Amino acid sequence: MAARIDADLFSRAKAADAADPLGGYRAAFDLPVDTIYLDGNSLGPLTHAARDGVSATVDTEWGRGLVGSWNTADWIGLAYRVGAMIAPLIGAAPEDVICCDSTSVNLYKVLGAALAKRPGRHRIVAERDNFPTDLYIADQAARRAGPAHHVQWLAPGQMIEAALDEDVAVLMLTHVDYRTGAMHDMAGLTRAAHAAGALVVWDLAHSAGAIDLDVAGCNVDFAIGCGYKYLNGGPGAPAFIYAAPVHQADIEQPLTGWFAHAAPFDFSPGFESRAGIGAFLTGTPGILGMRCLEAALSIWRDVELSDIRDKSLALGALFVEAVATSDAAPMLALASPREPSRRGSQVSFHHPAAHGVMQALIADGVIGDMRAPDILRFGFAPLYTRYIDVVRAADRLAAIVVDGRFESAAAADGGAVT
Repeated sequence: MAARIDADLFSRAKAADAADPLGGYRAAFDLPVDTIYLDGNSLGPLTHAARDGVSATVDTEWGRGLVGSWNTADWIGLAYRVGAMIAPLIGAAPEDVICCDSTSVNLYKVLGAALAKRPGRHRIVAERDNFPTDLYIADQAARRAGPAHHVQWLAPGQMIEAALDEDVAVLMLTHVDYRTGAMHDMAGLTRAAHAAGALVVWDLAHSAGAIDLDVAGCNVDFAIGCGYKYLNGGPGAPAFIYAAPVHQADIEQPLTGWFAHAAPFDFSPGFESRAGIGAFLTGTPGILGMRCLEAALSIWRDVELSDIRDKSLALGALFVEAVATSDAAPMLALASPREPSRRGSQVSFHHPAAHGVMQALIADGVIGDMRAPDILRFGFAPLYTRYIDVVRAADRLAAIVVDGRFESAAAADGGAVT
C-alpha cells in the first residue's frame, strides 16, 4: 500500500516517541503486536497487572481463602479502596469516591440524590444528543421523582446557560461527547448551574484517565464514570461515584441495599444509611471485576496527569494534521472541534460510508469504531498509544478512503457491536 501521508510526519512521530515521558507505560499492556489500537475510549486493553490480579483472586483468595477472604483479603473494603485509587485521577479526595455497580445504575442513584436535595424544583436539564443510557436514566429519574418532574431536552447547539432558572433542580452533562469528543467547560457550567440554584451531575465516562480533571476544584456536586475505558478495568468493569463532601451528610439515594446499611451484618429489617460516600453502595459487589479494575489502576500510581493531557492533545493534533494533509482530506469531514483544547482524547470524522471504512480499517490492523450514522471514532489513550501509531493509522485510513476499499467492506457483517 502506497503511503499517502507526508514523510515528515513519520519522522516527527518517531522523534516524539523517543522523547515521550509516558513511553515506558506501554509495556504494562498486553497489546497485539500487529494491531494499532485506537478504541480505548470504548474498551481499554488488558494490562499484565489485571491478569495477575484476577489470577491471584481466583486461585488464592477465592480458591483457598473461600468466604474468609471477605476479611483476610479485605473484599469488604474493596469498593472504598478502588474508589480511593480513582480519586486522584478525577481531582477528588480519596474519601469522596466509591466504586460500585454500573455507570447507568450510578447515574440513577446520583440523580435521585440530587433531586431530593432540591425540593420544589422540578426540572432536569440535559442534552438530547447525549449518550442514550444517560437519556433513558434521566427520564426514569424524573418520572420516579413525581408527576411534576420532567427533563428539558436541549437540542444540539442550544445554549445550556439560557435553560437554567429557578425551576431547574439538576443540570446533567457528559463532560466529553461520545460521538465527537467535544468537551464542555466543567468549571464554567458548574458555576452557572450553582448561580441558578441547581446542582450538577457530570458523566466522566470519556474523561477519567484521559484528562487531568479537578472535580473538587470545579465545585462539582456529583459525578459518575466507568472503569473500562481509559481506566482499562476490563469489559463491564464497575463504575464509580463522586459526591462533594457538602452533600454526603444526608444522602437519599433510591437504590438502598444492604451494603449501604450502617451495619449490614446486624441484619436489621429497618434501613439506616451508612455515613459518607458509602451511602451510594447497593448490593454485594462483583469481586472479580472489582479486583481486575484495582490491579489495572495500580499502573497509575506514578503517572503525572499533566503529561497525560499534554500527550492527548499532541496525539489528537497530529492525527488531525495527518488526515488534513492526506489525499483523503476532501472525503473526510472533521466532526470533532478543530481547537485541540476543546476536545477530549478522541478525534472523529464524518464519512457517508463510515461502517465500511471502519470495517476495512480493522481488517488492515487499525481498530477504531463507528457511531451511527456516519461517525468514525478514534480514541487516543496516552499510556499506550504512540505517535507513530496515529500517523500510521491516518496513512491507512487515507488509503482505504482514496482507493475505495470500503465499498466491498461495507457489506461485511462486523457483528452487533459497532
